[in-house]
Amino acid sequence: MSRRAALALVLSAAVAAPLAACGPDPTGPRAAPPASTATAAAPATASAAATPAPSDAAARPELATFYRQQPAWKACGELQCAALTVPMDYGHPGDGRTFTLPLVRSAATDPAGRIGSLVFNPGGPGGSGVAHLKEGGTSSFGERVRTRFDIVGFDPRGVAGSKPAVDCGAPEQSAEPSPAGPARNAVVPTTEAERRALLTEADRSTAACAARSAEILPHVGTADAARDLDVLRAALGDPKLSYLGWSYGTYLGTVYGELFPQRVRALVLDGAVDPAQDWSERVLRSGVAFRRAVDDYADSCAAVAGRACPADSPDGIRKVVADLYERTARKPLKVDGSTRRVDQNLLHSALTKAMYTPESQWKPLSEALRSAHRGNGTALAALAGDTSGSDDDGGGGGGGGGGGETVPDNSDAVLSAVNCLDIPHPADPQAYWDLLDRARQQSGVFGASTALAELDCRTWPKGGTTPHRVTAAGLPPVLVVGTTGDPATPYEDAQSLAAQLPGGMLLTLKGAGHTAYGRGNACVDGAVDGYLTGLTPVAPGTTC
Repeated sequence: MSRRAALALVLSAAVAAPLAACGPDPTGPRAAPPASTATAAAPATASAAATPAPSDAAARPELATFYRQQPAWKACGELQCAALTVPMDYGHPGDGRTFTLPLVRSAATDPAGRIGSLVFNPGGPGGSGVAHLKEGGTSSFGERVRTRFDIVGFDPRGVAGSKPAVDCGAPEQSAEPSPAGPARNAVVPTTEAERRALLTEADRSTAACAARSAEILPHVGTADAARDLDVLRAALGDPKLSYLGWSYGTYLGTVYGELFPQRVRALVLDGAVDPAQDWSERVLRSGVAFRRAVDDYADSCAAVAGRACPADSPDGIRKVVADLYERTARKPLKVDGSTRRVDQNLLHSALTKAMYTPESQWKPLSEALRSAHRGNGTALAALAGDTSGSDDDGGGGGGGGGGGETVPDNSDAVLSAVNCLDIPHPADPQAYWDLLDRARQQSGVFGASTALAELDCRTWPKGGTTPHRVTAAGLPPVLVVGTTGDPATPYEDAQSLAAQLPGGMLLTLKGAGHTAYGRGNACVDGAVDGYLTGLTPVAPGTTC
C-alpha cells in the first residue's frame, strides 16, 4: 500500500475496501472509504454545477442521441452486461468526445411485479458498481427489492472499466527518484524537512495524473456524473429514477436531486456526505469520527471479540494501541514470509479499515493487535491488505468491464480526481500545515492523516462547485440513513443532509460501522425496502 493510499484510507469520503469501495462489501457487511468532512463558516453559495438542469435537456439536439440509447444487454454469467455512451463535456456534447461506461444488471426476479430499475453507487469516489454486483453484491439488497427491481450497477466516468479511465500511473513508473520520505515511519510529519518531502511527493503525484489524464480530469466531477445518471435513467426506460447510494454515492444522489428534482422517484442516501461543508471542516469532522470509532472499539471489544481482545479493559486496549503507534514509528514490526514491515502507516491503515465493519473485522483486529503487541505484524499487514514484499505480485483485482474482462483498480486515483475537483482547496501549503496542527490537536493521528491526504488537491484542476446547502424545489421525500458510530461519514452529516432536503426523512441506526443498509439489521433493511418498493414514508425519529 502506498503512503498516499494509507493516508487517504480514512477519507471515506468516502473512505475504504479498496479505498474506493466505501460502501457495501459485496459479500456481506461493509468495507471501506469516503469521503470526508470541513469550517463552520462554509459558504452557503449554491453550486454553479448544481443549478437545476433545463427540463428539456434530453430534447437538446446534441443530447438527444445520448438519451435515446437502448443498451444492448448480453449475458455475463448470471448477470447481464451492456455499455452506455455519455458526452465528455456536457457544455459541448456534440464535439465527439465521450465516455463509455460499463453497465451490469441483475434482473427483477418477479417480472410481472417489476417496478423498474434501481440504480446504485457503492461509494468512493472511485467505487465500481460493476465489480460490486459481479462480486456478489446482489446480497446487499433486500429480497423485496430484488424481486421488484432490476438492480443496475455502473462504473462512473473515469472509474475502473470506464473508457477512458483516470490513469495516474504507478509510483515505480516515475523516471525521477522519489523524494526523501519522512525520517520516521510515522503518519505525522514532525519536522520541516518531512513536510517538504510530503509536499514534493503530493505535487509529483498530481503531475503524474495530469501527464496521463489531462484531457479528462476536468470532466470527472460529480455534477457530470449526475448528468450521466439521467442519461442512464432514460436509457433504462424509467420516467423517474430510483436510486440508492452509499457513502460518496449519497453525494452523487444529492447532486442528481438538485439537478433533476422532477425526475426522482426515490432516493436512499446511506452514510451521508454533507454538501454544505468545506474541505477543512470535512477533515476535522472525519478525524473526530475515526477517533470516536476506535474508542467505541475499545469500549465494545469484550462483547464483540471476547478473549481475543488485546487487553482486559477498554483503557488497557487504548494503551496497547497507543504503545503500538509509538513502537512502529521507532521500529517497524516483522511480517512472516515478507520483506515488508509494519510501520506506523500500515498500523494506521489496518486499524482504520477495521472500523468500517465491526461485525467482521473487530475480532481479527483484536487478534492482530495481540500478535503485534508481542512483536509480530503479520496479521496487521493482512488486515491492511498489504502484500508488497511478499510472493504476491501485488496486483489487486479491479472492476469488471461491460464484458468478462478484468480492468485495473484505479480507485485511489479517482478518489483524488473527484474530491479535488468537487471541493475547492487552497494553493498555499501553509493552509494544510495549519489544518494539520488543528486536526492533530482535536483527534490525534486520525485527524492528522485526513489532513495530509488533502495535499494532492493543492495543485489539482479546480471545478466549479462550492459548499452549499441543498436547493431542490420539487424533490419528493428522500430517505437519509445514518449510523451513530460511523467512522467515515459522521452521523451529524446525515442529520444535516436530512434537514436540508425538502421532505428529508432520517433513519438512524444506533451502532458502529460505515453505513447501515445491507448489514443485516432487519429494522433498517425493512424500512429501506418499504420506501423503495412502496414509497412508504419513515416516521420522524425512527431509530433502529
